[in-house]
Amino acid sequence: MGVFIRQLTGIRFVAAFWVLLYHLQDPLGRLGVMSIPVLNDTIRVGRLGVDLFFALSGFIITHTYLSRMGTKISGRGSLEFWWLRLARIYPVHFVMLNVAGLAVIIQMWVLGSSKQYDWLNPIDYLRNLFLVQEWGPHPDRGWNVVAWSLSMEWLAYLIFPVLVLVLYALHKRVSTPLLAVAWLVVIAPLLWRGSLTIDPYYTDLWGSIIRVLSEFTAGAITYLIVLRFIPDGATDPKPRVERFATTVSVAMPLLVIAGAVFLGNWETAQSPLTLNDPDAEPLPPYFHLWLVPPLIVWIGALALSRRGQAKWLSTDKIILGGVISYSLYMTHLVWFSTWRALMNEIGVESGPLYALAVIVAIVGAFVIAYFMWRIVEEPCRKFMRKMVGVKAIAPEESTADRSAKSERPSSGE
Repeated sequence: MGVFIRQLTGIRFVAAFWVLLYHLQDPLGRLGVMSIPVLNDTIRVGRLGVDLFFALSGFIITHTYLSRMGTKISGRGSLEFWWLRLARIYPVHFVMLNVAGLAVIIQMWVLGSSKQYDWLNPIDYLRNLFLVQEWGPHPDRGWNVVAWSLSMEWLAYLIFPVLVLVLYALHKRVSTPLLAVAWLVVIAPLLWRGSLTIDPYYTDLWGSIIRVLSEFTAGAITYLIVLRFIPDGATDPKPRVERFATTVSVAMPLLVIAGAVFLGNWETAQSPLTLNDPDAEPLPPYFHLWLVPPLIVWIGALALSRRGQAKWLSTDKIILGGVISYSLYMTHLVWFSTWRALMNEIGVESGPLYALAVIVAIVGAFVIAYFMWRIVEEPCRKFMRKMVGVKAIAPEESTADRSAKSERPSSGE
């Protein structure tokens, strides 16, 4: 089953780049990009890239640990699992948590900004340090804002040793139609929360927790369903199944784009477009969580597909983007905030020079992400894995890792 890791690594790049574009709405708007209707509506819901990450995480982690942890609960196995997940997310989080705070302090000192940051205090720092900042019915985000999703991922990891027991039972004892029913059941809370017009960010009333638990579990069950369509001992589905999956893999992104356009033009779905922060992106429309189910189906379809998008997402350059996607996600917002402060200071707001500056911002985000991955993420993860006697590179990641290495610039090593 490891064959689908390549295209699913490619999905990580798509998700991270979607979020990146979402955070560039204002600069792109100044360049006229956001005046293109379909593109505007699709970028405006770009925060769904995080939801795609949540579901993909459930899918991949279940693929990796279903047989290993699903038969019985193990204290030692659970501790090892949690440590390995920390090895995956924590080094970059720790670095960016401190970089974010220093960046704000330096901006205030150099630029003489009088803007107040309520989150710039020891208590909020500790909450971020321990990845609990998003827990609760009314979370407040600060420091490296994008790390809210890590707080939610960590919550999913904490409950996974129990969840995987349920998943294993479903895998062994439940028919495929009942698995589909279970998938709908876990998606239902997400659709309910997505139908409320309380806040467009879905943080209040446990919104973030509902999102991650629903999407993570739905991604896990999607993996169980995918297993049913691959014969025992095989790595590929039957040709008929593969053809259908390829068709679905094309239809789902089109459905998401069509849904984004519909929501972008539906008056009832429009959320307030003004915020206290002038640098904040335009708010997404209400109800955009309705677009999550087809994204999760897309993951399953791509796992069964071997052509079209699956083949494109498996190319080495896209896989390299997928491999550095976590670092890209974690670093881009701090980089963009610094870039915006610089643009405001020098007074460049439009024209060819501004267009060039936006290109520099995007390219810079990828360069920073690459070096964060190369210098911090990858070495620290390998070191932490070795600390508990585990191979530096997980077997399911070896193909993607080899592809990433083949794309590295020559360094004389």
